[in-house]
Amino acid sequence: MSTPPPQKTAGHTRDGIAERRRITAVLGPTNTGKTHLAIERMMGHETGMIGLPLRLLAREVYDRVVKVKGSRAVALITGEEKILPAAARYFVCTVEAMPLEREVDFLAVDEIQLAADRERGHTFTDRLLRARGHSETMMLGSETARGLIQKLLPGTHFVNRPRFSELTWTGSKKITRLPRRSAIVAFSADQVYAIAELIRRQRGGAAVVMGALSPRTRNAQVALYQSGDVDFLVATDAIGMGLNMDVDHVAFASTQKFDGRQHRSLRVSELAQIAGRAGRHMNNGTFGITGDAAALSEETVSSIENHRFEPERVFQWRNPHLEFGSIGRLMRSLETPPERAGLARAPAADDLEALTRMVRDPEVEALARNPHAIRKLWEVAQVPDFRKTLASEHATLLGRLYLFLMGRGSDSPSRIPDDWISRQIGMLDRSDGDIDVLATRLAHMRTWTYVANRADWLHNPAHWQERARAIEDKLSDALHERLTQRFVDRRTSVLMKRLRQNEDFMAAVNGDGEVLVEGEYVGRLEGFVFVPDPRAEGEQGRILRSAADQALVPEIAARAQKLVTAPDADISLSEHGRVVWAGHPVAELKGSENILQPRVELIAGEELNGPAREGVQTRLDAWLKMHVANALGPLVSLRDAADIEGLARGVAFQLVENLGALRREQVAEDIRTLDQAARGQLRKHGVRFGAYSVFMPALLKPAPARLKLILWALSRKKTNDPFADLPPAPAPGLTSVPADPDAPEEFYGALGFRVCGTRAVRLDMLERVADMIRPVIAARTYNGGFIVTPDMMSLVGCSGEEFAGLLRGLGYRQQIEKIVPPRPVAVESTETSSAATEPPASPAADAPAEAEAETSDAGSVSAEAVVADEATAAGQPAEQVSVEEQAVPATHAGDETSVEAAPTTGEAVETEVWRPTRRRHGTGKHAERKPRREKRKEDGGPRNRKDDKAPRGNSRSEQRNDAKRKPQERKPDPDSPFAALAVLKERGRGN
Repeated sequence: MSTPPPQKTAGHTRDGIAERRRITAVLGPTNTGKTHLAIERMMGHETGMIGLPLRLLAREVYDRVVKVKGSRAVALITGEEKILPAAARYFVCTVEAMPLEREVDFLAVDEIQLAADRERGHTFTDRLLRARGHSETMMLGSETARGLIQKLLPGTHFVNRPRFSELTWTGSKKITRLPRRSAIVAFSADQVYAIAELIRRQRGGAAVVMGALSPRTRNAQVALYQSGDVDFLVATDAIGMGLNMDVDHVAFASTQKFDGRQHRSLRVSELAQIAGRAGRHMNNGTFGITGDAAALSEETVSSIENHRFEPERVFQWRNPHLEFGSIGRLMRSLETPPERAGLARAPAADDLEALTRMVRDPEVEALARNPHAIRKLWEVAQVPDFRKTLASEHATLLGRLYLFLMGRGSDSPSRIPDDWISRQIGMLDRSDGDIDVLATRLAHMRTWTYVANRADWLHNPAHWQERARAIEDKLSDALHERLTQRFVDRRTSVLMKRLRQNEDFMAAVNGDGEVLVEGEYVGRLEGFVFVPDPRAEGEQGRILRSAADQALVPEIAARAQKLVTAPDADISLSEHGRVVWAGHPVAELKGSENILQPRVELIAGEELNGPAREGVQTRLDAWLKMHVANALGPLVSLRDAADIEGLARGVAFQLVENLGALRREQVAEDIRTLDQAARGQLRKHGVRFGAYSVFMPALLKPAPARLKLILWALSRKKTNDPFADLPPAPAPGLTSVPADPDAPEEFYGALGFRVCGTRAVRLDMLERVADMIRPVIAARTYNGGFIVTPDMMSLVGCSGEEFAGLLRGLGYRQQIEKIVPPRPVAVESTETSSAATEPPASPAADAPAEAEAETSDAGSVSAEAVVADEATAAGQPAEQVSVEEQAVPATHAGDETSVEAAPTTGEAVETEVWRPTRRRHGTGKHAERKPRREKRKEDGGPRNRKDDKAPRGNSRSEQRNDAKRKPQERKPDPDSPFAALAVLKERGRGN
């Protein structure tokens, strides 16, 4: 399809460059009255048009012109709003929405230097080259555009607008020390909100201006600032274009922004555009930085103060002569490069990306086969993505609109269905929600406002325009209200006024701990600490705190007296070591030299002092001592025991220092040396000697374990929070949990767990697993090994590779062997008791298993500790009970009986067998077993000689004499587990 020949209109020509009429370029810094000059010139003509860079600014100029010319003579045309009287003579527009087909006497484009902008620049360039007024054309902008305008439009008349006031650099200042009538500039909504929050707390409040706000919301916020209700304005770079406000100082909170593609530093000219808002006409202004903004270089400061900047090098350009013969031809025409120097082809804009995505839809592509359909497709692609959603989501919406306009899914061809657009708009007709929710709704609403202003897309465009405007106004008012509520502290303003007048205040603390001054909330009393309202900080906060002290001092004294007389049940200890009373922490524990006696440090301000403070300290010290004694009674008893002597005292000391649990290998030498009397002393105080651990089962319960963890954490004496690097403690009742690899090594030990492989297993459950393994190995059913049974896995709550890792952590090795399975034997099944997961309450109940564990006091405790000596089959030492006589938990008796008693039958099958890993000496050989007689001596058994030396020689006469000699009888320790076994055996004989 060929392009028709150029056609001239008064405002525009179709052939690249406009006719050579009088063109004036008015250039100069910000705040030099360029826009005001253009408005005055326009109103001096019979007809006129002005293009402005922002909808906000267009609305402001429209209101100004209406005041002079009347609403019937002035039109407002933006992408989202159209007010178009039939007799309109003056058109105030955004640059993109300028109706260039209209003939006007005067035409102006503001901020023409934006022709260099990568995103919108091609539109400004098009207006520079092709938009003209019949009598006068005026281009307004920065000096940086002079060179390119002169190159592209020779003969242009240039007018320089100097700044009448000075702009001075003042360096860096804290936000809280900025002068009144300051504008703080940031480049993200989050940063704008954070700064406005800070100013609200410190200085009473701030107005907020962002480009995403509707004109109605923006105007309401500016009115707050202009009226003096607030002295500060927080804004994005939207402040740099045409907003007329009385700003004395501009502070940059950042000098970088995201331009849609990347984060970059602002150019000097961009900084000057914003900084130039400080000062008006003859009033001088200042600029500087605040917050974390990087300091400006001397060269940059000098350029801004003296308005000297590097000129723009190229203007962005896009071919205005589009071909609609096919989609391919349209895209190629959009990508045509410019032929003139000083112009650069614009990067792919949002409309081109939307077009590219839309034609990927087969249904859309099938419809876009003729010039009319393709032209319509291009119109739809130019709907702006105000929502800033994903490009694919925006393209999907546009594709739906296009199908409607092409008669697909619509009862009326070329129109969007009323019911569909009603649903889309209706979802946004809500004024609830916070600032972000309302701002998001407004952004969505802008899309539908744009669609509603396309008269040829709807059945009743006037109706939809009115409804869209009403919803936008409703959302705008709600957003202004939320912004004011969040960023303007009217309460502080009222209180500060009364404080400045030195008036007395009524202050009180209500039943909920809220501190009120003149009925206004200023903070709350939590325990003995006053927590001020975060909205009342800085100078205002200090003054309000002074007024609140009238109520705080007597209230804190009364609370101290209540705590001193409070029962123990009203005081508790949090999992982070804080003492809690009446729902609030009143003290925290600190580590000391004695692990069972941490220090109590009060959490209180200066208001708690004198006898009241001493009374609270004494009360909490006494409570903590009682709490430790109650929760860790066995451990305290062990520490204070007077009946433990000798080497047993050393083992007891180590147990206390390690909060009631030791790895057996840590004290193997000490335990080997202990005789039965010494062991009995420890057992009286709840100590159990297991195969893997020496521990106190009573301390494995949830309450003692929780307190032990707190005491251990405090003992680390960290300067910061000792609980910060700790994972959550295992839930009560769990017998094993996945081990956190980042947890300190002693973390699980303090809780009564041991890390085996990838899991941490409770100590008593490990011993029960050992109890199940030991008789199977001793019976040699699997040639000194054992196989894993479901009961073993159920004890520790894991299976598969996790359980295999646990066994490896205990020192077992895995082998695949051919084993003849035992013949099945009928055995009564016993249900597993729910109490299996609870720690044993009495050490006597574990006596049989403990006895076995004690026979294996090897140098290191591993799987070998569970295995009885090969000599067991030949003879048992005095304190060991034979395998057949051991008390085995009922839940596992069936398995063990079948393993020991059942004869083998059938063919050998491959079976996973676990065997102990023997500890090797430096020579690489297995450690040699000691003779049984020597082992009995080490374990406290009867000796053969007074000097405790082994008999020398091996003559038969000596052996006969030894055989005739009766062993000396020893009175058994009544607290020994063997005494308990003897009773059980006697009962069995009696039955």
